[in-house]
Amino acid sequence: MANFNCNMVYLFSLMMVFFWFGHFSASAFEFQVGGNKDWVVPPANDTKIYNDWASENRFQVGDTIRFHYKKDSVMEVTEAEYKKCNSTRPNFFSNTGNTVYTFDHSGSFYFISGAAGHCERGQRMTVKVMAAEEEDSPSGGDAKRSSGAAVSSVGVFKHVLVPFIMSYAVASVMF
Repeated sequence: MANFNCNMVYLFSLMMVFFWFGHFSASAFEFQVGGNKDWVVPPANDTKIYNDWASENRFQVGDTIRFHYKKDSVMEVTEAEYKKCNSTRPNFFSNTGNTVYTFDHSGSFYFISGAAGHCERGQRMTVKVMAAEEEDSPSGGDAKRSSGAAVSSVGVFKHVLVPFIMSYAVASVMF
């Protein structure tokens, strides 16, 4: 009888881990643009800083990016406007100093500063949001998703380890 209870607890524990891990992996992340850097004109010797940062991360539909800045703005524009560093009709515009942008579809997103001359000096960024097929592929994974999201390590603990520890505690009490 004790062996039956042990197997049931083990099965329950595994189900909890898979349920919570599945919930965790489907979660959206918030990324701070540039990591710990604000949305500012980059140094003259590092004008690709934002594109380098964006290429080091994996973005998925539902993820958000946060821009922190002072006396500036951020615009999401077309590729042609990105290349010209100019937009009179951006798809999105904000000058709040603390802007959050949510990716609602896969594909490329183009961001530029709305302040005169800033884009030309490197304050621009292209973000590629993965399609569902890329998310599920063995090489697509989300290995790099955590580099810009502070919530990731807490999320693993909260959504995977806590249920496992709780299941172990229940098993210990039952025996």
